[in-house]
Amino acid sequence: MADSPSPIDVFGGEELARQPAADMLDVVKNIVPSFYVPQNTISDASTFVRAPSLRGLGADQVLVMINGKRYNRSALVQVVTGGDTALSLGAQAVDLSMIPSIAIKDLQILRDGATAQYGSDAIGGVINYSLRDSDSGLEAQARYGKTYAGDGRSYQFAVNAGFKLFDSGFVNVSGEYFDDGQTSRGATRPIAAVLAATNPSLASKIPNYPGPAQIWGTSPTNGYKLFLNAGYDVNENTSLYLTANVGHRDADQSFNYRSPISAPTPLAIDNGTGKPATGSPGRNGAFAPIYLTPCPTGNATCPAGGFVKDSNTYSFTTLYPAGFTPRFQGVVEQFYGTMGVKGKADSGLTYDLSGTVAKNSLDLAMTQSLNASFGPKSQTEFKFGKLIQREVNLNLDLTYPLELGLASPVTLSGGGEYRHEEYEATAGDLQSYAAGPYAVQPLYVQVSPGVYTRSIVNGAPESATKSPGASGYGGTSPASAKTSTQSNFGVYLGAETDVTKAFTVGVAGRYEKYNTFGDTVVGKVNALYKLSDTVSLRGTVGTGFHAPSPGQSNTEILTTAFAPGGEQVQTGTYPVTSAIAQYFGAKTLTPEKSTNLGVGFILNPLSNLTVTVDGYMIKVRDRISITSTFDVTSADIVAQPALSAVGVGGAVAYFTNGFDTKTKGVDAVASYRTELLSNPLSLTLAYSYNKSTVTKFDPAAIGADRIYDIENITPKHRANLSASYSVGGFTLNARGNYYSSWSTEQDYPGQIFGSEVTADFDVSYTLADKYTLTLGANNLFDNYPDKLAPTTANPIYALTGSTADGQIYPRSGGPFGMNGGFWYARLKIKY
Repeated sequence: MADSPSPIDVFGGEELARQPAADMLDVVKNIVPSFYVPQNTISDASTFVRAPSLRGLGADQVLVMINGKRYNRSALVQVVTGGDTALSLGAQAVDLSMIPSIAIKDLQILRDGATAQYGSDAIGGVINYSLRDSDSGLEAQARYGKTYAGDGRSYQFAVNAGFKLFDSGFVNVSGEYFDDGQTSRGATRPIAAVLAATNPSLASKIPNYPGPAQIWGTSPTNGYKLFLNAGYDVNENTSLYLTANVGHRDADQSFNYRSPISAPTPLAIDNGTGKPATGSPGRNGAFAPIYLTPCPTGNATCPAGGFVKDSNTYSFTTLYPAGFTPRFQGVVEQFYGTMGVKGKADSGLTYDLSGTVAKNSLDLAMTQSLNASFGPKSQTEFKFGKLIQREVNLNLDLTYPLELGLASPVTLSGGGEYRHEEYEATAGDLQSYAAGPYAVQPLYVQVSPGVYTRSIVNGAPESATKSPGASGYGGTSPASAKTSTQSNFGVYLGAETDVTKAFTVGVAGRYEKYNTFGDTVVGKVNALYKLSDTVSLRGTVGTGFHAPSPGQSNTEILTTAFAPGGEQVQTGTYPVTSAIAQYFGAKTLTPEKSTNLGVGFILNPLSNLTVTVDGYMIKVRDRISITSTFDVTSADIVAQPALSAVGVGGAVAYFTNGFDTKTKGVDAVASYRTELLSNPLSLTLAYSYNKSTVTKFDPAAIGADRIYDIENITPKHRANLSASYSVGGFTLNARGNYYSSWSTEQDYPGQIFGSEVTADFDVSYTLADKYTLTLGANNLFDNYPDKLAPTTANPIYALTGSTADGQIYPRSGGPFGMNGGFWYARLKIKY
């Protein structure tokens, strides 16, 4: 918008619906250079709910609204570490994927801090979706597509319809069904290739054989999403409105392959040193023998709880002779509803009174897995419990025009908000979280009939150990299952006016009080000055905050990582209120606080050319995140018995206010509308520069590798150049996308992924103003991110041309993904 004191981008619903993606995250990523979201392959629950970033900030530092009303958070708190969540580790944000593109009238992105007007989360800006409100017409769309590689087939069916509500209202309904298939861009694990070669009779039992034993790519996902938007004019000054959103999504993710063997001979690798080297992938710890003979009852030399080291053993090769690859399932359910009344009094006073209720849940499960600590009685399928986010919002917004003899009346604004949030975690299956009878096995050797002695290895007593919980993820125990709540109320005041015809100024302030941590006050001032008909200047200064959510304050979850030797390692993330977190040094969470500065200019040198350039700086103090991990010892378990769920050699992390950041950047947009051969041509160039710096940090909370990723995980330069041309019944759309280099020290230390240019193109033909057929391609020239370079941290195995876990491309997919080109056809019918 070229007449706003704050930078606002507006995208029409047609442009959103034109993108060949069912996921709103990918739709916005395609058209907004400062919006970033990773692909997330094998990222635990973060594959099911991806965390985006606007202007280099965390996912929960951007407020999302529907028709100007706050949209609810997802149930997932991002806890998986790595490049996938480098900018949003610990965040609990909105799930944009539940919004169907066909329901949107337009999308407005306020690229400016707006906490003073809207409350918590609007540090980095506001994303507002205005819903379609027509009272007539029908539009239906069907899309089919595939990647150039032949996988990832994608179906999308969407409908929008408008109806009159009596004589003074409307009902507008939108629905979408989608089904996106699996993609695979890795190789099989070297150890799986060895198993197939050395044990041909077992090859067909390797998961996904003859394909990769574990899959690096987009997980298969399907679901539906619905939106209702309705309004009714009670009289000429009073209206009732209703908005509702329902959604469902199923996803099924491949996890890491667990091998039953170690490499019989070392395998050739390239570790980047230029010298010959080898690697020896190991057996997964679940396949180590389990000793089934307990110590005889009442035997003083072999006490209760011990096991006899003899030939009576169990191996999980009985269950999975060629190893196993767990499949992780996530089911997301969404409900959101807002009802309100708005109107205008004869005095000019406007009012808007509304209430919102919302619920988002994530139900997690796993198949093709095991709990090694239960031995032969292990399940293979697990229910981990549900994560549930509930919200209730009450809002009153008022405006009043006050005539003070200025160029325009002073628009006074004010209002109040009450919010109540609940975060619930329900219990999972016993075996999903528990340590079974074989978790720790002190071993004894029989030296004579009825006499035993402790087995000694390398001078130390020998114990066989098995990780507790399901292999791959940990369920919620009854002790951890709970509901946590948080309530707050806020009031705000604002004023905006044209002091002169050339000078517009606005101020706003907000007071907010939470029952969990206290209160805060924030404010904002912005201004627009028209130097001439062709040049305007604008600027903003403000403060903001992001309050910790009940989920951030109370999440307790177990995830699985792997040590270099292939051993499974459990990592427990604990709330600051837990005894475990406090044992390792946790303190109560406090709100993040921010300072925003922005300055820009607007050029209108021609009636059909608009250029906006806006620079900004955002300082955020006390950012909420998750600490680096602390290793668990046997002494820790003695002090905190609940750590047995993690186990000796496992790791612990907790939420904390761990660091400060400063983000600087420039956003520029140029739009030009003209004619070519007497037919309309639109050109748009959008550019974003963004650089974040960690200015202060707690070394216990954040390591050097994550600091590096916050500063380098996204390209510092992004640009889109798009063109739209219509001639006859044809419309051609083309877009070039530029991404500068990027890198991640957590995942691929030492490697810098080079800059890339990708292209998108589609051509449409409209017949009889009702039927439109579109053929197009995203990533037209089939670009991929750089392949992983051989390093000592990530050697490349000659046998498969991949890392030890089968990776060829970066797991996050980088800024444009690793699926390559995607072609599609779409049919739209409109009445």
